[in-house]
Amino acid sequence: MLCELSVQDHFYESTDLEDSSASATRISTQTWEAWFEEWLLRLQSQLPIAPSYELSLRLTDDAEIQELNSQYRQQDKPTDVLAFAALEVDVPQLKMQETLPLYLGDIIISVNTASRQAETQNHSLSTELAWLAAHGLLHLIGWDHPDEESLQEMLAEQTVLLEAIGMTTK
Repeated sequence: MLCELSVQDHFYESTDLEDSSASATRISTQTWEAWFEEWLLRLQSQLPIAPSYELSLRLTDDAEIQELNSQYRQQDKPTDVLAFAALEVDVPQLKMQETLPLYLGDIIISVNTASRQAETQNHSLSTELAWLAAHGLLHLIGWDHPDEESLQEMLAEQTVLLEAIGMTTK
């Protein structure tokens, strides 16, 4: 196994799932694991060498992500995805990492915001959640988008990652 994934499904655990559309969009932990495995295989040349990788994914609501966005980015508003990378660009590789998974960091996604964006983009909530997870993963491994050119490169890479799991954004 290339990826050890911890999925914290705060949104679906705290939401009344009597609405069948909410329960129908829930992505299983096994599906998330398969997606991240595929993405990490494709991104392996950009990753520090490790026997495996570990990350956490938290699906939450606008209230929680707004609190985190305010606390860590000084932006008191909800956002779609936050990524907290555990690696610095030039972290030395320790000997003990030869047997332990390398922790990449945490990805937090607001399902509320993702749902609105999916509707605006005319695609499914599952596609939007995968899009945001891929975006978060790229941030964890060092990608950033401080300007329009780097944003376009990152969006193109996200498209490649989604196509690798059989999804398209259009």
